[in-house]
Amino acid sequence: MSGAPFDAAVLANAATAALRAYDPGHDLPALRRRFGPAIAELGSNENPLGPSPRALEAMHAALTGAWRYPDPRGLALKSALSARLGVAIERIALGNGSHELLMLLAQCFADAAHSVVFPEYGFAVFPIATAAAGARPIRVPAFPRDHASAPYGHDLDALAAAVRADTRIVYLANPNNPTGTWFDDDALARFLARVPRDVLVVVDEAYHEYVDAPGLSGAMRFADRHPNLVVTRTFSKAHALAGLRVGYLVADASTVAVIERLRESFNVNHVALAGAEAALADGGHLERVRAFNRSEREWLRAALGARGYRALPSQTNFLLVDLARDAAEFERHLFECGVIVRPMGGYGLGHTVRIGIGSRAENQRLLDALP
Repeated sequence: MSGAPFDAAVLANAATAALRAYDPGHDLPALRRRFGPAIAELGSNENPLGPSPRALEAMHAALTGAWRYPDPRGLALKSALSARLGVAIERIALGNGSHELLMLLAQCFADAAHSVVFPEYGFAVFPIATAAAGARPIRVPAFPRDHASAPYGHDLDALAAAVRADTRIVYLANPNNPTGTWFDDDALARFLARVPRDVLVVVDEAYHEYVDAPGLSGAMRFADRHPNLVVTRTFSKAHALAGLRVGYLVADASTVAVIERLRESFNVNHVALAGAEAALADGGHLERVRAFNRSEREWLRAALGARGYRALPSQTNFLLVDLARDAAEFERHLFECGVIVRPMGGYGLGHTVRIGIGSRAENQRLLDALP
């Protein structure tokens, strides 16, 4: 047949046509080959201490059953989460990372007839999930750079005011990626009181385990009083299982029941289920991770400040560094030194870079390479 070459893009539905593929950043396998052990990978907010030894042991043992399909309900992990969090199993859904769950929420509850509210500089998945569902996005401006306590953080009053009659979901992140900012329990309580019960309030708490700020215990404490509240968390960050992709959400049982209609069968694999369950049980390892991150984060922030760089306060395992100039040259210089950080131009923060908290050796390598 003759004519124009085939292009499936013209066949895509309207929601998909509006999307762009996720940008994973640099080709890290190629960079590892180039720089070898000298590379400092500080662009993906990974845990440099690695997984719990008990999790590694459980995953190794689980490999012998890899030829079997995993438990489609993930019942053992759900039971462990139920006991740890004090919520019924029926209120827990598992995902291939919390990313999948954030997408599923929009797919299940939003469409072209509804709007979704999310903050400027919020997690990148929020607008992607909105667009994939064909819903109308309402992006709410964040606090300004010079805000006293939360530069670039969520303006909860403005977010609440942005909710309309057709709004179906509000997405929040606490602490937030990529800014590291947070809001306390009292602020969340006031926000929840303002949002109608027929609007789902989704609070992504991917970095919850790193939190040590007074007055910030997390959204889970409000779940019983607000059935429209959904809390998402992950095993990728503090539990260091990023390569396995395990996340979960806690919501009203009726919300979970709707999600289960669309959730892919066997979406969390056998090895991941075993590793996450064992990681959850190793409180000692998690506490070591928390203590290391708290100490190293403040050490690195002070060291950057001493060199004239403004690193924002953070309740995560990364720092947002505000250069007050275009970050491209800064990032390129570090890249040539084998130090990988993440420029935030895709978030509209082209004058900033996000730097993960690495090992002391990696963090020192960063400091030595600073222009």
